[in-house]
Amino acid sequence: MSLFIGLDVGTQSVKLVAYDPQARRVVATHGHALELIAGNDGSREQQAQWWIEAIGICFARLDDEQRARVAAIGVSGQQHGFVPVDANGQVLAPAKLWCDTSTSAECDEIMQSVGGVARSIALAGNPILAGYTASKLPWTRKHRPDVYARMAKILLPHDYVNYWLTGEYWMEHGDASGTGWLDVRTRRWSPELLAALDADRDLSQCLPPLVEADASFVITQATADALGLPRDVRVAAGGGDNMMAAIGTGNVEAGVLSMSLGTSGTLFAHADRPVVDADGGWAAFCSSTGGWLPLICTMNCTVATEAVARLFGFHSRDGDAVMAETRPGADGLVMLPFFNGERTPDLPLARAGLHGMDLHNLTRGNLYRAAMEGATFSLRNGYDALQAAGMRFDSIRLTGGGSHSAAWRQMVADVFDLPVEVPEQAEGAAFGAALQALWAHAHASGQARDIVDIACEHVRVNPALSAQPEREAVAAYRSHYGVFLRHLRAAVQFNANPSPTAPARALPVTETSG
Repeated sequence: MSLFIGLDVGTQSVKLVAYDPQARRVVATHGHALELIAGNDGSREQQAQWWIEAIGICFARLDDEQRARVAAIGVSGQQHGFVPVDANGQVLAPAKLWCDTSTSAECDEIMQSVGGVARSIALAGNPILAGYTASKLPWTRKHRPDVYARMAKILLPHDYVNYWLTGEYWMEHGDASGTGWLDVRTRRWSPELLAALDADRDLSQCLPPLVEADASFVITQATADALGLPRDVRVAAGGGDNMMAAIGTGNVEAGVLSMSLGTSGTLFAHADRPVVDADGGWAAFCSSTGGWLPLICTMNCTVATEAVARLFGFHSRDGDAVMAETRPGADGLVMLPFFNGERTPDLPLARAGLHGMDLHNLTRGNLYRAAMEGATFSLRNGYDALQAAGMRFDSIRLTGGGSHSAAWRQMVADVFDLPVEVPEQAEGAAFGAALQALWAHAHASGQARDIVDIACEHVRVNPALSAQPEREAVAAYRSHYGVFLRHLRAAVQFNANPSPTAPARALPVTETSG
């Protein structure tokens, strides 16, 4: 009769899923919206206390009987964030988030100090990209020197929530690989990259210990009492939101491709070995199940569709109806949806662009479709890089807010020319965190189980939400995708050398055979 809680601490909201593994059903889902502190310099921040308050609100919405049945909690957190805390565990500054591009200059400084992009990849498997935690440390040293001097621990968002729940500090390899200074091949910190952040301070002393993916810790009595939970509740290792979404979509063995349509867009697959690209075409991350997770991330997905919906005064849940009379290609309207800069390709200072406007196609329906197509084409550009490396997939598992849209599901099927499946649990990251909590609880109870078996048993696809490629639309999108790539190449060239005196930057755009 036990319940397993998955918490997803995202950019836009905190979500709670309560899962009953015996009944194989989610018995409760609750959420609470979060604010965002945005600056014109590209900064994106949140107060860590907002996450804690939202978690409390979500637990308060469970009834007494449900709270009494909770056995374990798993936490999914937005990746790459930076929460500096002092020796007493007090947060020293707003958390800089994954979508913060104000530290792009520090990315280049770090990589130059170790010998360039190729050397960074050699040291850790990844370049230091805008948004990664690594660049936030030297930025803080420059702009918040008092915070940097008092900093005793470097925490990621999900690490901080775990600390609040248990009073213990730890990191796990999946989320840690998104910092930029974990060598994903050896699963150890890179001393050279840490020294590149600060040659005068041993930052390894500020890093929590790394734990295995099936580890767990007991909740503190004070937190258990505050949330109305049993005092023996265990808290799983947790992980980054993409790592948890991999579990929640059943992506725990080779051959599955997951796509998350959230604030950011991601594509990821399971691997039983490190999958590193010498050119940094994708993120070579660890998974939160003991394996690896090659991942493509775009920084603008539902951000784009939400922006258009706000502009025209409708809710994105009505977006399918708004674009019902439009056709693939939006009558020639093309959007580069780089409202937050971009990571794939690496364009941290880029801004969104709208191309091909005329007096006939500039309608709210076409503009909404162009935003959706632009976000989808951006992910397809990353997918082409995975294909070029020899990876092959038979279908796509879709999760995130965008998966609720029938039009978006069909668009993904047509743009990628692959069948689309949607798991029954749409909140993939929160559900994955609940399944990881189930796995960790079994391990702590002496009943070790394989995470693959758990995923096969509990992740089910909803056939009513599946989509098959439609030949006519596939052909149309192939042509429109080529137009999108031409505009993207122009944006890459401009951002590589925006002024005659600026140094040129080599930024690849994946070519397509279409």
